[in-house]
Amino acid sequence: MKRLLFLMMLAPVLAWGAEAGYPLDRSPHEPTDLVSLQSGARLFVNYCLGCHSAQYMRYSRLTEIGLTEQQIRDNLLFTGEKVGDMMKVPMGAQAKQWFGVAPPDLSVVARSRGADWLYTYLRTFYRDPKTATGWNNAVFENVGMPHALWSLQGERGYDPEKNQWTQITKGALSQVEYDMAVRDLVNFLVYVGEPAAIKRKTIGIVVLLVLGVLFILTYLLKKEFWKDVK
Repeated sequence: MKRLLFLMMLAPVLAWGAEAGYPLDRSPHEPTDLVSLQSGARLFVNYCLGCHSAQYMRYSRLTEIGLTEQQIRDNLLFTGEKVGDMMKVPMGAQAKQWFGVAPPDLSVVARSRGADWLYTYLRTFYRDPKTATGWNNAVFENVGMPHALWSLQGERGYDPEKNQWTQITKGALSQVEYDMAVRDLVNFLVYVGEPAAIKRKTIGIVVLLVLGVLFILTYLLKKEFWKDVK
């Protein structure tokens, strides 16, 4: 009975280990890096927004990462959207017809998958002639999504048995430059998942400091009030 109970408690851990698969790299994103966030917004609009929406984010909120409304109009709006519009995919219902399934909205993907998963996933696409798209992914095996950033990273091959990567063709960026670009894109997706995160954490720290001061004052007041009570 004890052994059965132990196995039941261990099962989730074993299941997690089985699903972990390809080891995840730590994402070096920095939520306070406005230059990185702006670069990530540009990458998202140019390479992701054609298929994936971020429908819970308005373009106007990008002023919070240091962009002016004019910069948003000039650099991030291409198909007649307005600054106050949601970041919805222009492809619409055609996406499901083309890919067989509608590409998911990415508003909260960083919160559901995690920054480390995204950072590793976007850097581990490889050529696979057995798939419909000609691409596969070491983190998400048999993924239906093609490598949207292949022109930047180039084409790579991967041998799962040997865990060995090979460069087939070069991309527009070096490996270091591509990793930095992915860092920026992940940074932006983390921001989209919770735009108020930095402000919330700052307020939380201030509240804790205030409570700490109030605790000290309350303790001193209590000592003063009860000092003559026997």
